[in-house]
Amino acid sequence: MDVRRARERYRGGDPAAGIDTRHAFSFGPHYDPDNLGFGAVIACNEERLAPGAGFGEHPHSHTEIVTWVVEGELTHRDSTGRETVIRPGDVQRLSAASGVRHVERNAGSTPLTFLQMWLTPLAPGGDPYYEVVPGLADSTPYALPEAGATLHVRRPAAGERAAVPDAPYVYAHVVRGGIRLAGEELGPGDAARITDAEDVEAVAVSPTAELLLWEMHPA
Repeated sequence: MDVRRARERYRGGDPAAGIDTRHAFSFGPHYDPDNLGFGAVIACNEERLAPGAGFGEHPHSHTEIVTWVVEGELTHRDSTGRETVIRPGDVQRLSAASGVRHVERNAGSTPLTFLQMWLTPLAPGGDPYYEVVPGLADSTPYALPEAGATLHVRRPAAGERAAVPDAPYVYAHVVRGGIRLAGEELGPGDAARITDAEDVEAVAVSPTAELLLWEMHPA
């Protein structure tokens, strides 16, 4: 298990425009050949947007993009004509496929924090696909077969245990609270990259904890 602390993330974004970004992997102008991805995950960005701030229309292709809002509301609009508002607990998925353009903005009056995770699809091409799953329940898996991956959310109470999926690759990210994972204590923004996970448990060490787990089975 390889633990990466929140303080070790590369800081990006555009603070003058109200955008503060923390990158877990090599991204954009920050190139790290030793940190290009883990399993199918090639980006895990913590985004903080001030009211009114956002990302203007920009393109994506051949990428599975999954967004998890921590606090606030994210307004999304894309070139397929969809416009949605994503709230904490919702899962937003954008399969860029052969190409799509979108806009992401904090149209609200309070700060917005969200986690955006990019995964590499098993095969390129296809038509863009978009969906929002409102209020993903604890321990309800969200399958992403296009990337050979499944997202799990765990919200254990203090002292409770939660199983980590047995898988060749598991990417764990602590959204809030404290989690003890295989003997390591992790806090908000901390992550762990687990190879050949087997019988691994997560234990909450705070009253309110939220953990995202990517279970990955490469083709």
